[in-house]
Amino acid sequence: MKTHEYSNEDITIIWQSEKCIHAAICVKMLPKVYNPSDRPWVKIENASTEELKKQIDRCPTKALSYKLNSTI
Repeated sequence: MKTHEYSNEDITIIWQSEKCIHAAICVKMLPKVYNPSDRPWVKIENASTEELKKQIDRCPTKALSYKLNSTI
């Protein structure tokens, strides 16, 4: 399965495009982060880690997921 990753210091967003049904919950909740017309379409720097986690947890197909980056 093809995946795309978008990272900042705290979190990595993982997008599995084959799972996406384009429900657009991501776009509706965080339009400054997710813009399908832009490349890259995810601008992770436009939201806090907590905002990103809250939105990703609402993705109905889990096409969007995340992992927290360890800080050593």
